[in-house]
Amino acid sequence: MNPAADTALAVLLSLVSAAGYALAAVAQSRLAAAPASPDGRGTLRALLARGQWWWAVGLNAAGALAHVAALHHGPLTLVQPLGALTLVAALPLGAYCARRRVTRTEWRGALWTLAGLVGLVAVTGPAAPGEALSLREALAVAAATALLIAALSSGRRQGNGGRAGRGLGHATASGIASGVASALTQTLTAALALDLPGAEPTWWQTALLAVLISGFATGGLLLSQAAYRGGLAAPLAVVNLSNPAAAAVIGVALLGETFRAGAWGWLAAGGASLIAARGVVLLTKGGGGTGEAGVATGTGAGAVVGTSTGAGAVAESGGLPAARIAGLAAPEAEPAGVPLAR
Repeated sequence: MNPAADTALAVLLSLVSAAGYALAAVAQSRLAAAPASPDGRGTLRALLARGQWWWAVGLNAAGALAHVAALHHGPLTLVQPLGALTLVAALPLGAYCARRRVTRTEWRGALWTLAGLVGLVAVTGPAAPGEALSLREALAVAAATALLIAALSSGRRQGNGGRAGRGLGHATASGIASGVASALTQTLTAALALDLPGAEPTWWQTALLAVLISGFATGGLLLSQAAYRGGLAAPLAVVNLSNPAAAAVIGVALLGETFRAGAWGWLAAGGASLIAARGVVLLTKGGGGTGEAGVATGTGAGAVVGTSTGAGAVAESGGLPAARIAGLAAPEAEPAGVPLAR
């Protein structure tokens, strides 16, 4: 395949990936607004028993596979910024699902966030290929991340403003968990290839890495589900920002990577972060932050639409067809959001 065809295929796969993640985000947020199960089971157990949740997981997996395939045909500098289009696609999908229009403030927030995210991606790539974490470093990163995630997800606030703030905490924890899972996957790959820094890992050390990766990946998915109670756009933006940010911190702190363009790269990264933060602030004020259902029904508060992984849809009972999962129809009023079991 010639370079032009490779580039075109990489762009197409990147767009498919972004669309998959966006559909997953909207559908999973609808699932977050579903009522508790009538038989009184724990909400986490009820979530896992819903067919819509597994649609969510499937859409998220499809988006990830398309992203990996895009990286096979195109450079990271092309594929990664296109992945940020997830936010732009999810906004109108979520609004259509809630029978409302995307507000001008939301569009402004999305564009600010998109610009900041693209700027961060542009300068945070490694100047030279970095090595994988050693086993000791991987365990230290896993322990520190677990403590950070616990701190971010433990706050209990009341009211709509507090709910939105807590949702952003869950979204940050979700992005960090996913970013660390990616870094640990790199370490596992090196271990399997017997190319891990330091002594050759034993079988149980390799198995431990696999367990940690599964734990962080699953935790990231469940944390994003919890974040959807705080709104669609802002948590989605925060997940998309905190994921590469976590990977960048690990790369700079432990793998000898650096921002492109030296000191200017650090300044550009700081400026891009401020731009993205401005976008998140706008998204929290854009009309969907307190719950898409409330906006759709004119109450101003209600169920919440979510963020970046998976796919599902609101169901009073039983399953929904794929068209509903994609957000092609919505109930007249959303039920109140349901927290995960703690």
